[in-house]
Amino acid sequence: MIRGVFFDFVGTLITKSGENVTHQNIIKETLRRAGREDLDCIKLWEEYEEESSALFRELAGKPYVKIRDVDTEAIERVARRHGFDVPEDFWTINVEMHKKYGELFPDAKETIMALKSLGLHVGIITDSDNDYIKAHLEALGIYDLFDSITTSEDAGFYKPHERPFLLALEKAGIKPGEAIYIGDNPAKDCVGAKKVGMYSVLLDPESSKRALWENCDFIVSRLKDVVEIVQGLSAQI
Repeated sequence: MIRGVFFDFVGTLITKSGENVTHQNIIKETLRRAGREDLDCIKLWEEYEEESSALFRELAGKPYVKIRDVDTEAIERVARRHGFDVPEDFWTINVEMHKKYGELFPDAKETIMALKSLGLHVGIITDSDNDYIKAHLEALGIYDLFDSITTSEDAGFYKPHERPFLLALEKAGIKPGEAIYIGDNPAKDCVGAKKVGMYSVLLDPESSKRALWENCDFIVSRLKDVVEIVQGLSAQI
């Protein structure tokens, strides 16, 4: 019997296209406050994404460090190359732009509500700082829909380390075999969930991660397909 469903956040509940727009506006506002609007915003955004992605790849499965520090290091590397000073309130800019431009997948809210109507514990497990995820979920109007939110800050480790998943299960009071985890990263989300015995679901709308599908129990192109998976698994018991 499935008793709990947990979601990743970026790329799973919110779209990557919305995240790109958010980050572009972070760079645009950073350059405005630094007095360097002469610089190419899109070029610097691309550099920022490269630096940030490289830093986060190094942190996979490792002890938690503040994401605000990682993001700040990424923008400072870009700033040093282009000769401008990063505003002291960079993290405030970051959070505000996420609140303003974050975009839910079209079926995200209806999927959450459908799962809750089945009497399931619905939670989030995400690599995030607590202040960021709370502010973002509140801005999206879905904060109160979740029964639990577990971050890498809470757990002390980044996915795919077992601790974020185990802590989420502890909060919910359910066993690994009674839970499903949905994410968009096969190496972090599917691998981490399966390591502790949870069912893993990969959200892959464009089938772009086919080479890594074997890491996951189920593949979906739409979030709402998760409801049918839950019902199917529960019917087997």
